[in-house]
Amino acid sequence: MSNRRKVTVVGAGNVGATCAQVLATRDYADVVLVDIKEGLPQGKALDINQMGAVLGYEPNVSGSNGYEESAGSAVVVVTAGLPRSPGMSRDDLVSTNEKIVGSVTEQVVAQSPDAILIVVSNPLDAMCHVAKSVSGLPKERVFGMAGILDTARFSTFIAWETGSSVKDVQATVLGGHGDQMVPVVSATTVGGVPLRKLVPEERIRSMVERTAKGGGEIVNLLGTSAWYAPGAAAAQMVDSIMLDEKRVLPCTAYLEGEYGIDGLYIGVPVKLGSAGIEQIVELDLTDDERNALKASSEAVREVVGVLTT
Repeated sequence: MSNRRKVTVVGAGNVGATCAQVLATRDYADVVLVDIKEGLPQGKALDINQMGAVLGYEPNVSGSNGYEESAGSAVVVVTAGLPRSPGMSRDDLVSTNEKIVGSVTEQVVAQSPDAILIVVSNPLDAMCHVAKSVSGLPKERVFGMAGILDTARFSTFIAWETGSSVKDVQATVLGGHGDQMVPVVSATTVGGVPLRKLVPEERIRSMVERTAKGGGEIVNLLGTSAWYAPGAAAAQMVDSIMLDEKRVLPCTAYLEGEYGIDGLYIGVPVKLGSAGIEQIVELDLTDDERNALKASSEAVREVVGVLTT
């Protein structure tokens, strides 16, 4: 085994495998892919390692059906759980995935007590609560991936609408993942120019709507959840932590009074570094945005209320 630090991805389905693949190509850490399905993580790991010969990175991805190989991981990404199928609400997933995420968290933390946990399993906000409560880790070290994905979708639509490079779009999305997301249009710019100066209000509304339903749009087309953008979004969070980049990224974080919300996981911009969440960034919101965030947090609290823990 090499002396590079280790990242574990639990769940070798499409999202987990994409995350592992993106991390492998970044070439700074060894990656362990864990899945209960025999042969699945081993096969995907082998495939990603062989891709290294083509793209020129040092492959060190291993697949495992147990957690021993994950021991001593600096970061663990949890993608395990059932995905949404067409017509299924996020809430339908709560009880099933609560058991899965709870059991995964317990086994992961037993092997890597110093790890930072990134939760990707749905329904995201509720699964963060499960991981925090089962792991007993401080809130800085347990958080979720949702806002980066929503922001990526919003940015894509803005780039298409304005005929601009997506690299010059700076978008911000808060709140719960999915229908409850709150795009902060006042803080959204293209090349530094406010979005409202470039795009009429009703076009902005339709882009916001499409972003909120973005996951469902893909489920309807594919018959299963998205994986390329979600996998890459989780990997971006790992980068910011492992490389101590201190990126300000929208993540699902545990709030204790910030934005007037207490004791709840919700999407806000945070500074991500080697300690995990190093700061929660509080934006100046308009009254409309503040009200939308409050409504979003109430919707999230309802889903969290379904949990048994």
